[in-house]
Amino acid sequence: MDSPATVAQAVAGLLLVLEEKDQLTIAAMDPNNLIDLHVGLGLAIRNAYDLHNPDNPILFECATSRPDDAARFIIHALWQRLQ
Repeated sequence: MDSPATVAQAVAGLLLVLEEKDQLTIAAMDPNNLIDLHVGLGLAIRNAYDLHNPDNPILFECATSRPDDAARFIIHALWQRLQ
């Protein structure tokens, strides 16, 4: 599978691989607590979606050069999609 080129594609990919119980847990989280997902899910996102590549178009969409910030943006977009 190719790496996603947009945040929406990244979220769609996560929805395909996250178990329903994990989706429900994320959906129920307070948005201020999404930072708690940074180490586990955030790391998986950074690695799976090649966010360490400075040419990754997702970094441009998120207006950042920092993989951590892009992963946080994707997690928040995932949370919004699950609402």
